Parts: sequence; C-alpha cells; structure tokens
Amino acid sequence: MAAVWEGEGVLDHVTLTVADLDRSLAFYDAALRPLGGMRVSELVDEEEDEPVVEAVGYGLADEPARLWVVRGAPVTTGLHVRLSAPDRAAVQAFHDAAIAAGGTVFAAPRRWPIYRRGEFNAMVRDPDGNLVEVVAPE
Repeated sequence: MAAVWEGEGVLDHVTLTVADLDRSLAFYDAALRPLGGMRVSELVDEEEDEPVVEAVGYGLADEPARLWVVRGAPVTTGLHVRLSAPDRAAVQAFHDAAIAAGGTVFAAPRRWPIYRRGEFNAMVRDPDGNLVEVVAPE
C-alpha cells in the first residue's frame, strides 16, 4: 500500500464555512480573479422550491474546485491558505482586489528575506478572519 502523502496533488481541497455567504463570495470572487481563480462549481439544495446557492467551489478553468466556500456553522476562522501566483504583479493585484472586496491587511505585499528567501508575498484576512496568502517567486 502506497503512502497517502507521496507525490504531487495530495491535498484535494479545502472547505471554509462562512458566516455570510454573499459577503464571502464577493471577497473570493474579487481576490482570486487576479490569480485566474473562478467559480467552477455551485451547489444548491435541489429539494427546495426556490433553491439558493449553498456552496461554491473555486479553482482554475477546466479544473476541479480546490477551495470550497459554504454556508453553515460553525464558521471557519484562523485557517491559513497559501496560493501561488506567477509574478509580483499578480500578488499585488490579489492584495488590492482582496482589500477592495472587504479583506483586511495582514501583511502588505513585500519580500520576506528573513523567513522566505526568493519569494514575494502578501497576506489578507478574509471576512471571517482566515488568512489568504499569495506568493510568487522573485
């Protein structure tokens, strides 16, 4: 039996349960757009007469959802998600979009030579207090 942590692609997805789905979707729509992230799946309760979206999966075009944002309780807080960007401009664009969409600055875009040599990154708290970090190679 092979070890489950071998190879690439071990982590399938991450799910965040949020307090206000509409607010969080607006945040993630804006924040992930500069990275090529988009809604790739939306789930509703099909048994309801007028179903509303209850879960949204984000990913890259033609790929499965890697980040799910769902309505419910308890709310996820304090999670740290790290995403890759192709370059410094994308990190800056993520940061600017995330702040404009209701995020708060945790670490403004910059180099971190003491902790992360060769990287340029930014960290933003989402509306529920989770950290979203975006990093690009220098």
